[in-house]
Amino acid sequence: MLPVARSLEELQSRFRWRIPERFNIARGCIDRHAERRPKALALIEDRGEGPPRMWTMGELARLSRRFANALAVHGIARGDRVAILLGQRVETLLAHLAIYRLGAIAVPLFALFGPDALAFRLADSGARALITDAAGFEKVTPLLQTLPALKTIWSVEPAPSPARSFWSDCEQSGEQDPTVDTLADDPALLIYTSGTTGQPKGALHAHRVLLGHLPGVQLPHELFPQPKDRFWTPADWAWIGGLLDVLLPSLWFAVPVVAYRARRFDPEEALAVMARHGVRNVFMPPTALRLLRRAEVKPLRAGVHLRSIGCGGERLGDETVIWAEEAFGCAVNEFYGQTEANLVVSCCRTLFPRRSGSMGRPVPGHEVAIVDDQGTALGPGEVGVIAVRRPDPVMFLGYWNQPEATQAKFRGDWLVTGDLGRQDESGYLTYLGREDDVINSAGYRIGPAEIEDCLMRHPAVALCAVIGVPDPLRGERVKAFVVLKPGIAPGPELATEIQEFVKARLAAHEYPREISFVEALPLTATGKVRRSELRAREMATRS
Repeated sequence: MLPVARSLEELQSRFRWRIPERFNIARGCIDRHAERRPKALALIEDRGEGPPRMWTMGELARLSRRFANALAVHGIARGDRVAILLGQRVETLLAHLAIYRLGAIAVPLFALFGPDALAFRLADSGARALITDAAGFEKVTPLLQTLPALKTIWSVEPAPSPARSFWSDCEQSGEQDPTVDTLADDPALLIYTSGTTGQPKGALHAHRVLLGHLPGVQLPHELFPQPKDRFWTPADWAWIGGLLDVLLPSLWFAVPVVAYRARRFDPEEALAVMARHGVRNVFMPPTALRLLRRAEVKPLRAGVHLRSIGCGGERLGDETVIWAEEAFGCAVNEFYGQTEANLVVSCCRTLFPRRSGSMGRPVPGHEVAIVDDQGTALGPGEVGVIAVRRPDPVMFLGYWNQPEATQAKFRGDWLVTGDLGRQDESGYLTYLGREDDVINSAGYRIGPAEIEDCLMRHPAVALCAVIGVPDPLRGERVKAFVVLKPGIAPGPELATEIQEFVKARLAAHEYPREISFVEALPLTATGKVRRSELRAREMATRS
């Protein structure tokens, strides 16, 4: 908890981390509340039809113990990886809690991933079990011969063999507590990055990562929690933003969470959800706010009464901030972080004013600076790489089975984000751009390599490169430059075919929304595509 303070400076001077030697996320989020207030509301599950299902702390404790026992019967133990391919629903939360109880490692997967994206992550993690729904089971079934480690699949919906029934196994399992004694530094969570410098990497986090996130949740949500707070986000719980910016911290603070996520963000639907459930706090990705603005929604007239809006993932822009604050009648606070070290910079109007163009100031407990190539902290106004000093409880343990990549992530004691920025005399940080080729679209950090690998599997593609180009709604959109094989003619029908090819194999947010057929690509002497030259050409044509 953040101490009571009247300014950020006072807060920073009084804040001290209190990370116990032993800690388990399931005990911290659920058990300690269930023991004292078993009937306290924890989760409001809205499936979009019929009355919502209200889940209490006591129910979540009991059911997660039952499923943990079911996992144990099938050989899941400390250190085993268990994948979760589900959207916002109670079974997603129960699976996470059960996995943490056993000292196993949860591997959240985006429900809209295609088969190629799933195959890579399941194989790389060596997942021994998977919890999914009927649609996920259908996508994974053709991959099973290539995934020898994956022994057991549970489906939360009716599905054919070899899937087991999640709910039947819960009902048949005992309620004895199987929770093992975990250290705060024991691994708990493996979240894959977006592959900004190659294939996606698994960022391994310890149980302490939840405690490390708490100040970064409290600050942008105006000293969260406050009486009657209730949290929702349209962001999927498979991403660190949905899971550790919203779901788990809310449960830690005993604040009810709304579970609702449509396949596509709809502004009117989002307003209806917030009004229907009395939502007071939201994490809203920048693209969602832009879509709400474009739809000219009237939140207050629709019965939406928010206390706080947190926004992160890309720069929001002054116009959107001003519109959102007028429309919703509350502050919009931006924040910053990445999968390896999340929620380390934030705004908080209660403690300090927002500055145009800035993403905020370092959250208490995190040392954030601008460093040069040698890892030396730079002075005010100097441009360098945004970095976070270790040790830090929010920081990852390392990349899964990639010690060299882990080592390369650090310059001395500084974890370097790869994002360029500068910091002023008051500590305000401004994001300026990227060191690498990451594409930041609609709040998703998208790496070109995975998309290029998929494009190259299309029979018409000889060579390709992917970059991000400006987009007024998404910030950036994915554009592919494609060299076709001899004898194949370019055209709009082929472009659509290639787009659908990628969309079906990766995810809807990763497919190239724009394709340009070219005769050749700019290459280095070693045959690597010069994406920087493609970006320069693109900017020249748009200026």
